Amino acid sequence: MAAKKKQITFGSKTGKNRRRTRPPFSEVLKLADARARATVNRPSNRRAQKSVRAAIAGTIELDDTPGLSLRMGRWLLGVLLLPFCGVTSWTFFSLFSDVTLKHEFWQTSAFWYFATGGLLMTGWFATGLLKDLFLYLYVLGHELTHIVFIWMFRGTVSDWGVSVEGGYVTTDKSNIVIALAPYFVPLWAALVVAGFAVAGYFADLPGAAMKSLFGLLGFLWAFHLLWTLWMIPRDQPDLRENGTFLSLTIIYLANLLILVALMCLASDHMSFRGFAREWLANARETGEGIELMLRRVMR
Repeated sequence: MAAKKKQITFGSKTGKNRRRTRPPFSEVLKLADARARATVNRPSNRRAQKSVRAAIAGTIELDDTPGLSLRMGRWLLGVLLLPFCGVTSWTFFSLFSDVTLKHEFWQTSAFWYFATGGLLMTGWFATGLLKDLFLYLYVLGHELTHIVFIWMFRGTVSDWGVSVEGGYVTTDKSNIVIALAPYFVPLWAALVVAGFAVAGYFADLPGAAMKSLFGLLGFLWAFHLLWTLWMIPRDQPDLRENGTFLSLTIIYLANLLILVALMCLASDHMSFRGFAREWLANARETGEGIELMLRRVMR
């Protein structure tokens, strides 16, 4: 007899109230849940039921919270990651200021096109123009990122949906990377880079194309960052799945590391090896400072 796979639904909740001319998002999820129940027998699978309910926009609270030991373990792991976040932030901002001021990175075309793209997206976001379009594109990218990482971990997707009120993906595979990937992987920016890479393989791209690439990356990076920050306070089930504190710590560190990678690729004066060397020096200095502080407290 074949083993029965559990169904897990990832949901993205926007918290938006508006008059609907189509079925509400909660009804879409209920239909998806009904289809999953019709194809997969899961009479005692409380984890899958929890995930499906969490994706329904604020209608039902989670009814099976993790145990005390699991919650404490998540908090401890999040606390242990804080020094890594601090040292990585210190290293990045110190090297960024050094490269920008001493080596005049701010005068390069890559910096200005990237910054211009980011400022355009920021201004567009602030005005609220085409908000529904951008929100739909963000939710679409969010759910597609879930799907890509589900496939990477050899999971299957039985159902998914997207609207301006949220999205969902029903799958038989779940882990912390799948749940949090949309919050630190800028999918649309990655697709643009892949498109330019393929085009550059078959043809020599002019200098204007590379400038356009930096502008698009700035626009799409700001799009990813702004909408992610807008989404996170709206009670995302993806974050609660592995503990909100731990999830936010991982999201911050992962986004910062991606920004480090972009800087290393864009600047001639900042390399991955140089960043790693500076990071180790700062970590050693931080450790010595913490040790000195503990000695003073213990006296």
